[in-house]
Amino acid sequence: QVQLVESGGGLVQPGGSLRLSCAASGTVFSATAMGWYRQPPGKEREFVTRITTYNNSTIYAASVKGRFTISRGNAKNTVNLQMNSLKPEDTAVYYCNANIQYSNHWGQGTQVTVSS
Repeated sequence: QVQLVESGGGLVQPGGSLRLSCAASGTVFSATAMGWYRQPPGKEREFVTRITTYNNSTIYAASVKGRFTISRGNAKNTVNLQMNSLKPEDTAVYYCNANIQYSNHWGQGTQVTVSS
């Protein structure tokens, strides 16, 4: 059974940085794409960014482009999200997503709070 575990969330002041990590386990197959979504308080879950593993192609939501960077980790089925210049509106639960063997898998989420 595939499991995704996120780490790295927390409380940060506006303008600060955080780095999230995600690791998928429980499979011998490589993810074809991994990414991040987030759910702000009282809102729907929204797309943040994604990376395709065969060519490292990336795509970002307009709201985070230029501030967030997604990258693959050294281990198989791992991904990182470097978040810079954080704003209060980035406050959300961040979820890791992986497409493995034509199925979408989700982590439990990690809280990111941007507040002074």
